[in-house]
Amino acid sequence: MKAKVCGLTTPGDVALALAAGADWLGFLSHPASPRHCPDPLLPRLAGDRAVLVAVAGDALEIARWAELCGARWVQPYLPDRAGLELLRARGLGILLPWPDEPGQEPAPADLYLWETGSAATGLLGGSGQGHAGAHPPPGPFLLAGGLKGGMLRERLAALPPHLDCRGFDAASRLERAPGLKDPGLVEAFVAEAHGLEKR
Repeated sequence: MKAKVCGLTTPGDVALALAAGADWLGFLSHPASPRHCPDPLLPRLAGDRAVLVAVAGDALEIARWAELCGARWVQPYLPDRAGLELLRARGLGILLPWPDEPGQEPAPADLYLWETGSAATGLLGGSGQGHAGAHPPPGPFLLAGGLKGGMLRERLAALPPHLDCRGFDAASRLERAPGLKDPGLVEAFVAEAHGLEKR
């Protein structure tokens, strides 16, 4: 299974996630968050493993940020999903946030991020809280929501077997302080994810 370490803010933490073997490294563009990446060029250190996690008013803004930071994947938080085709036309892989909430319209994506919804947390992604797993995405996904090493096998086993889980995403539960990663927690998370087989 794959592992995405999200909310990276320093070169040291990028090096840590790369050394641990993370498959994707997430860089947040959202100044209101303690995990906001202050350097738009920092994702370039992650090469093709960089994912731009962007809260924006429109898709063109995200596409411009992705070009600046060199990311080939985006995790777009947009007012609506109308701009996804623009991102796809720019050659960007789409990791589409899919909150665990009812009534969502299906939208095409390369991969979904099944996470806790803002209705439950009051936050847009990255809450560190788990979810009930009641409203799965319509395609392959990374599971997110309050995850860290030592709990991934149990969370995977609890999913219905027909769902296509490809891996896990974690951010706040891997920290020693907001926006700063703990080496042991990062290593344990990635190691457990990689030790699990896709069902």
